[in-house]
Amino acid sequence: MQASDRFNINSQLEHLQAKYVGTGHADMNRFEWAVNIQRDSYASYVGHYPMLAYFAVAENESIGRERYNFIKCFCPVVFHLREKMTELEPTEILDTGS
Repeated sequence: MQASDRFNINSQLEHLQAKYVGTGHADMNRFEWAVNIQRDSYASYVGHYPMLAYFAVAENESIGRERYNFIKCFCPVVFHLREKMTELEPTEILDTGS
């Protein structure tokens, strides 16, 4: 593998990471990555009707109830991050750790 090939692969990876949130980046911690995975999973379950129907049959619930439960589970994940950021002092948010 030549140096130019490595540069091309790295630039493609950086482009994908900038374009899609779920691909992550070097500074992403484990919590942010897990939240992205969970959020994407719930959004996929709600957005794909056959998957939603599968969960509804497996849990013996209506499809509407399953959709509601997934959306209800999805929202606290998003709001937890917002609460976490509001609990911090402004100086803690801007602190770079140096």
